[in-house]
Amino acid sequence: MALFDSPPNSLCLLRLSAIGDCCHAIALVQAIQKQWPNTQITWITGKVEASLLQLLPNVEIIVFDKSAGWRAYTQLWRTLKGRKFDALLHMQAALRASIASLGIRANYRLGFDKSRAKDGQWLFTNYKVTAETEHVVDGFMAFGQALGLTDTKPHWSLELPEADQLWAQRYQVQQPLLLICPAASKAYKNWTSEGYAKLAEYAHHKGMQVILIGSPARQERELAAKIEQLTPHIAENLVGKTSLPQLLALIKVARLVMAPDTGPTHMATLVGTPVLGLYAHHNPARTGPYYCRDYVVSVYEAALLAETGKTADQLPWRTRVKNAQAMQLIDIEQVIAQFERIIHDFNLLQESV
Repeated sequence: MALFDSPPNSLCLLRLSAIGDCCHAIALVQAIQKQWPNTQITWITGKVEASLLQLLPNVEIIVFDKSAGWRAYTQLWRTLKGRKFDALLHMQAALRASIASLGIRANYRLGFDKSRAKDGQWLFTNYKVTAETEHVVDGFMAFGQALGLTDTKPHWSLELPEADQLWAQRYQVQQPLLLICPAASKAYKNWTSEGYAKLAEYAHHKGMQVILIGSPARQERELAAKIEQLTPHIAENLVGKTSLPQLLALIKVARLVMAPDTGPTHMATLVGTPVLGLYAHHNPARTGPYYCRDYVVSVYEAALLAETGKTADQLPWRTRVKNAQAMQLIDIEQVIAQFERIIHDFNLLQESV
């Protein structure tokens, strides 16, 4: 039975990180706004993520800065003192988030069921949300179903700031544009510099312009530099040189994004840009680009079987391949084959899309 048969006055969403998962959760927020436009939504999130989530209209964003240590908790609790929400959507199964939730007063405290929760999250909630489908997005939308939303099919729609759109327009002349985000925040998720360089060369010979994107993190900048050393066909290296809204605007004008399991993969979903994803450690059926799961290059099943002797269906839904070299099982022929499929199916080399 749904918790609300009439619009709640206020809801609090707790999702501190990461960028990709916050992108997933935007669909839930927008579904709530569509059905209950007068419900006040407060989202507690991380400092970096907030720079993207601030684009959401009519949503109160409260920043939890984990770099502040215990002061982050006390500051959050002071900010929320005297407030009570109709429901807390505790959408991060991590101890840090659960501790933060202790200072959030709510009639209902929704969290994951035991099969999906970890770090004892179920101890901090009083309503367990189950999900019938595997992808993280659908698991998040199940929170909406529990609340009482009648339409829980995910949709995304973000209006980008005019200044960021104008900044990205300069790259329109470089069409057809391929953005390669070579690195994730965790280095084990990265493919090889040689592989990225070969794909960049292949795309260049197909007539595409290739730009590198990513965060300012040292390992991301170093990987981008290695790729540039291996091929002259990188039109520009923008790794660490864009804000998140600028990056989202750039992704929107691009024809294709290629990336491992990382934030820009899911930012592309927000703006409808096709994604060629590379997966080895996490099941792309659960964490892949939502609309382009059929185009991922995945060695997850093979790596999981080699490591555990079991298939994904025989293991818990969040099982990760631990082999730090698993991404190197992806070969360039696999990537080129999927690259050809996606540019054909989406007509990415046409003059206008």
